[in-house]
Amino acid sequence: MDTGHDLFPPGLQGEIFRPERDIGTGVLVLAGSSGRVDSDRAKLFASQGATAIALRWFGSEGQVPGICEVPLETFFSAVDYIVELGCNRIVLVGTSKGAEAALLTAVYDPRVSAVVAMSPSSVVWGNIGPGLDGISWPERSSWTLQGAPLPFVPTDPAWVREYRNGLVAYRSLFERCLDVHESEVEAASIPLERTRADILLIAGSDDALWPSDRFAASIVRRRAAAALPTQLFLREDAGHRILLPGETTPRSSLHAHGGNDDADAELGRLAWEHILSIL
Repeated sequence: MDTGHDLFPPGLQGEIFRPERDIGTGVLVLAGSSGRVDSDRAKLFASQGATAIALRWFGSEGQVPGICEVPLETFFSAVDYIVELGCNRIVLVGTSKGAEAALLTAVYDPRVSAVVAMSPSSVVWGNIGPGLDGISWPERSSWTLQGAPLPFVPTDPAWVREYRNGLVAYRSLFERCLDVHESEVEAASIPLERTRADILLIAGSDDALWPSDRFAASIVRRRAAAALPTQLFLREDAGHRILLPGETTPRSSLHAHGGNDDADAELGRLAWEHILSIL
């Protein structure tokens, strides 16, 4: 397996892994709000024959410091590069906010063949952290398209923090926002009826960070109404952190994720064969 940091064209950052046995598929790995470059997950896909890119999409030099008005063109450019590398099938693998980005990219870039969305959202949310101006508030959209911010579901400042095992559990915040701002949910919904990409969703019902199980069910309903199939893998006792075979991603020390190591790994194992078929 070949790896490289300095192979990216201007404007893209991350790490690329080239397989020994190339199956012609390119995988773009998008981590969540931690901002890390998920090299281990990219290596896992490269071991299956895919050209895999672990993309850094915010928080580095020349990038938006937080998830605030991140241009979707960032991901379009990454797809451009995967195509230039000779890949004829493009798969996006995103987790949490990375899944939100992956699903949006599939809507607006018809070259995306499939999305594996782990702990996904069905709607666009507001910013996490500052924009290019260094300002975090007032709230703005997480994403822009052609320079225009996408509609989003606002935060509810009246939410009272909840805790699980001493860590903040944000699930009830997002559930409250969906209810309080019900009139804005439709405009902020990710219009996945517009893409013909294969969609595979993985979520845990014990997700303490946000209600990814509820989001996933909403995506399934929306696509079913458009006569489009969606694969959903759901486990009652799994949380926000889903582990693919061999992964040992550490738990957050800041936020409650729910689930447990065994359930999170079992959910990833159950979905793995279907992920491989998507490749």
